Order: sequence, then C-alpha cells, then structure tokens
Amino acid sequence: MKKAIKIIKGNYRLVLGALITGLFLGWLIFHPSKAERTAEQQIEGHEGHDHSSEDPTTWTCSMHPQIKQDKPGQCPICAMDLIPLTTASSGDDIDPDEIVLTESAAQLANIQTMVVAKGEAQKTVYLQGKVHADERNIAELTARFGGRIEKLFVNFTGKNVKKGEKLARLYSPDLITAQRELLEAIGFKESRPSFYTAARAKLKLWDLSEDQIIGIEEKGEPQLYFDILSPISGTVMMRHVALGDYVKEGSALFQVTDLTRVWVMFDAYESDLPWIKDGDHVELTIPSLPGTSYEGKVTYIDPFINSTTRVARVRIELSNKELKLKPEMFANGILHSRIAESSDHLLIPKSSILWTGKRAVVYVSNPERESPSFKFREITLGPEAGNFYVVSEGLMEGEVIAVNGVFKIDAAAQLEGKPSMMNPDGGKVSLGHDHGAMATSEVEDHSQHETVEMETETIEVSMEFKKQLQEVYDSYSKMKDAFVSSDAEEVKKSAEQVIFSLQRVDMGLLTGEAHMTWMKYLEVLESEITTISTTSNITVQRIAFAEFNDALYASVKAFGLHHGMIYYQYCPMANGDVGAYWLSNIEEINNPYFGDEMLRCGETRETIEFEQ
Repeated sequence: MKKAIKIIKGNYRLVLGALITGLFLGWLIFHPSKAERTAEQQIEGHEGHDHSSEDPTTWTCSMHPQIKQDKPGQCPICAMDLIPLTTASSGDDIDPDEIVLTESAAQLANIQTMVVAKGEAQKTVYLQGKVHADERNIAELTARFGGRIEKLFVNFTGKNVKKGEKLARLYSPDLITAQRELLEAIGFKESRPSFYTAARAKLKLWDLSEDQIIGIEEKGEPQLYFDILSPISGTVMMRHVALGDYVKEGSALFQVTDLTRVWVMFDAYESDLPWIKDGDHVELTIPSLPGTSYEGKVTYIDPFINSTTRVARVRIELSNKELKLKPEMFANGILHSRIAESSDHLLIPKSSILWTGKRAVVYVSNPERESPSFKFREITLGPEAGNFYVVSEGLMEGEVIAVNGVFKIDAAAQLEGKPSMMNPDGGKVSLGHDHGAMATSEVEDHSQHETVEMETETIEVSMEFKKQLQEVYDSYSKMKDAFVSSDAEEVKKSAEQVIFSLQRVDMGLLTGEAHMTWMKYLEVLESEITTISTTSNITVQRIAFAEFNDALYASVKAFGLHHGMIYYQYCPMANGDVGAYWLSNIEEINNPYFGDEMLRCGETRETIEFEQ
C-alpha cells in the first residue's frame, strides 16, 4: 500500500513539471516582442480603432442644460434623471454664433417663438388719489375793518350757504365813523362831489353793498352793526371766529367753498408719465361709494416731480351737484393710454427679453434651419406697454424671436462660448467644478430682470400699518392658492382683491425712511399685480408673481405683519429655471409655479414669526 502511494506521488510531480514546462515554451513561442506590440498599436491606431470611444456620451439635464456629466445620474439642481446629449446636425452654412438645438431638446426646454409684428402700443395705467376742492371755487372772507362779533348765523363748519346769505354780524366803531363821514358828505354832494364820492368808495372797499350804502343815506343815521355776507354759494369749510371775538383788519373769518365741481388729484409715477397726456380719458371709482363709477379727462399734469414721493400729480375734474364726492375721499383711476404720435410700433413680450444692466437682449430664430436655431442680438427698447415693450432699434417686422425658454438658450450659448447675455463678445465661461453646480449659481446671478434693490432691514412702524399690510398678505394667500390650482381666472380675480388691499394701505402712517422704503416696494407690487390681474395667461401671471413675491417678502421683513407665522419657500426650477420664491401659511410645499405637475418641488428657506 505504501509503495503504491509513493508511485502516485512520483507521477504527480512528473505531470506537474511537464505542464509548467509546456506553458513556458508556449509563451516564448507566441508572445510578441516589445517592437511587435508597438507596431500593432500603430496599425490599430490607423485602421482598427473604434472612433466611438473618442466621443463618449455626455449626459445633461433637460431643465438645466448647463449640467454636463460623463455618466448617467441625477441633476444636482432639480434631481431629475439626466438624458444623453445629442448634437443637432449643422451644415457648413451655419453661422458660428448660432445656437443649434435638436427638436427634442427644444421641446424639453419648452422653447416657444413668435413673429415680430407691428401694433398699437397701449398701456393701462392704474392711479390712486384723493378728491379735492376746486381751488378756483374757494372764497376766503377776511375782516375789512376791526370790530367785535356780535352774532354768528353760521356757527359750525360744513353748513351749506347761498350767495348773499348772512354769516355773522359785526360791531365796528371804525365802520360807524365811516358812515358818519358819508352822511356829512351828503350835504356837500353838489358843492364838493369828490368828497361825497370818496366817502362812498371807502364803504365799498369795506365790502358794503350798494343797497347797504343807499339804506344808510335814506335812513340818515349810521348802522351800528354790519352783516358779513357769503360771496358765493357753497359749503363753509372753515370758521375762524366765535361769538364775542374781537377781530382786526385782515383777520380770517370764514372759508366758503363751492363743491358742486371738484378735482380728483392722482399720483402718477415717473415711469407712467410718458403715457399720460392732457385729454386722456380716465375711469374712476370711489371705494366709499361702491357701485358708482365716474368718468373724466386729464386737465392738468404737474410740471414738477415731488422730491420725496417721486410722483407727479394728475388732475381730473368732475361734476358734483349732488355733493356725494367729499374732499379727502380716496379714488382709484384707470387710464387706457397709447403712444400718441403713432399706432405703428414693433412690440415684443417681456418674457422674450433678457436684461443685463442697461442692455436688452433677445434671441432671434432662423426659420430656414431644419433644427431650432437662435442667435444673440442686442436691441434698444422704447417705453413699456403693459406686458410688452416697444422696440426702438435692433429688430425688424417679420423676424422670429424666442419668447419662452430664453434663459435656457442663453445658458447653452454660454457653455459653447458663443455671444450671450453675460458674454456679448463670446468666449468660454468658467464652469467651476462639481459638474456644473458652480456654473449654475454664476448663471443664475444674472438671470433676473433689473428691478428695485430690496433691503430687508427692520423698520419700526405703527401697529395700524402692520394691520393693513396683514390684509394685503391675507389676500395674497388666496391668490397663491389659486396659482397652486393653476386656475388663471381665479388668479385674476384674487389679484383684484390684492389690488384693493394695497389701495387701502395708508401711506400717511409712514414718515421719513419708512415712507421712502414703502414707496419703492409699492411701485413693484402695483406693477406686477396689475400684470397678473389683466391677463388670463398663467405663464405670464407666474412670471409677474415671482417679481411680486420678492417685493412682498422685502416689505414683510422690513415692516412686519400684525400676527402669525409664515414660511418663505423656494423652487429652483421655477421662473425659467432661474428659481423663484413664495410665501405660505403652511410648512408643507405646495408649489404655485407648477401646481399638480410638480406640487412638492421646493424647500422652506426661512420661517418668520410675528407677535401681536
């Protein structure tokens, strides 16, 4: 048995040795030399190389084209799955500055275009103001001579009087002396007529009527008391004297104002003044007289801008025979204006414009290309016309421009080093690291329109003002819920309530820095809420909603609310991928920029609590 085991072990060693020897000899025979391997690599480099490896697949985000990775994954901005990037075919005649997209990429970016056309530049100007007395119908009664108030026929302000009606009775020693001079002069009427004429003239200068002077002459003795008569029919607005007062010559007695015709003085911002001219038709309402509307025409525009409020006053004249309109009533006006000199202007929507400092940029499409193609162009804009701008220079009628997804086109131009908003002369943009995450923040910093700078420093204001701002926020919350439901008509209706709440905010409660800060925010709030309330296009409404939120947040942070807790929330994909904020009463995310499509997209950036 032991002998058999030894024989097997000996055979095993022999077989193993033979196998190792065979493998070594095969390597020597078949393994190429270093020179042979180099030659083979050179041949493969020219003949057998797979060119697809030189062009590996690049993955990008359909919503954020600036994101580029060499492998699939999720977008670091919005967490959407990345898609392979394909390059649109381009011919030799493609302009080197053109951005060419595939049809699928254009659809994913939701790029929309329109043909530039001429139209009538119109704008609806919303005005706020107050009712005022017509300054031309105000009579100020002063004492023509000194004396004592013996009787008051009008002893309270607000009483309506007729022309010639008695207001007060005055005892004046000086008047008695003047009457005696007249009576004495009557005796010299024939011999010294100038003496008689001078005595009568003195009494007339003291406001005695012809009938009163004749009565003195006929009676033959001076009157001890003199009645002060109203020079016009109207309302006693001021009473400066009381029974028994002694007055001096020139002292104020009464102010009587005819209110059968009144002025409505509106405040117009500087940006609205180019649209307002004499004779423009204005529709107006008085909040304290619901259900009643009035119409008038612009009769006067203040030639000066108020240095504090930065507004000019615009006057409307109204008939007020029933005296329903009372001075200091609030008034809301709507002026539908158009550029007077011509009705033939190139108009483009605000959504088509990218702003950078003083430059305005659009992307012009080339309709002759099979694939969507766009080219950067700077233009000069004229006045704002509602949701549109008048184009002064840079575009021609019939050209096609992008009106939606413009920022995505610009981002693609930046990545390819072609002329763009940030780089009008072209050139590659440094994208930083982390597969474009840093580039995203760089691009977004320049994506917003040039708006009012919003400070968020706390300013002390009265509790009454906070209550009024609370009403604005409460009406805003209903509008935000309508955005969540993507109901454009309900948004429009809710925006009208926001306008009403803004109009109820009394700027008179603010002074100094607080007043100036609120005026700055109010201009943005009114402009954007007007856009929201005058269109049924949910996309346009949401663009304006983003700007409105910035100003409302700044207002809330500066002045505070009366009570409650609010959440400042953010969606990075809203507003053309620029990102946008909104305010909410609940912490749960209900995205007003996408509604049911991306209801939970977003995060809470700040929680703000207010105490009564």
